[in-house]
Amino acid sequence: MISCLCRISYHYLYVYIKMQAELLKIHPDNPEPRKIKHAVEILQNGGVIIYPTDTVYGIGCDLFNRRAVEKLVQVQKIKPQKLNLSFICSDVSHISEFVTRIETPEFKILKRTLPGPFTFIFESSSLVPKILGINKKTVGIRIPQHNIPLEIVKMLGNPLITSSVKDDDEIKEYTTDPEEIFEDFKNLVDLVIDGGMGGNVPSTIVDFTSGEAVVTREGLGRLED
Repeated sequence: MISCLCRISYHYLYVYIKMQAELLKIHPDNPEPRKIKHAVEILQNGGVIIYPTDTVYGIGCDLFNRRAVEKLVQVQKIKPQKLNLSFICSDVSHISEFVTRIETPEFKILKRTLPGPFTFIFESSSLVPKILGINKKTVGIRIPQHNIPLEIVKMLGNPLITSSVKDDDEIKEYTTDPEEIFEDFKNLVDLVIDGGMGGNVPSTIVDFTSGEAVVTREGLGRLED
């Protein structure tokens, strides 16, 4: 009887542990390849991760894993039809697959500002609705100037779909401490990467869908610079 109870106890302990996210410290400038590989394996298995960027901490998953995207939407409490997330790419050549076209002036802006603290909005290609399963006419593109997400995307082989980690505090919009983020999300995600203190200013959003560069949110990036 005692043996049976022990087995039951160990079973519930195992389930409890599996529900907890992992907090993984990765060097922000020189990410350890084995740790990047571990994060990529979690993504490939349908996991949702939190990671640092050049602005605020982000939360994302493998763009091509539909179940992971559904989990991300649930964690962020977003209605699927109002899905408004960005793609984290590793370089400009990645972008063309997901947008209808990039005009020469737009391409010059991308080359001048990326990697950097910008989100660029384009008309989405026909591939995007097929990936997400919803009629998505626009797509946000990010190439952050931060080695951790860039190395993750390179090893994964395709973009992450992502949004910012926001704080419930009415005054403090973004949580900057990764340990605090871990406490808030440890039962909701699979991995929280500690890459040091994050920023509290989001990316600058530039909308290209009208045919010109229109800044719709002033953030960390300065387009005129």
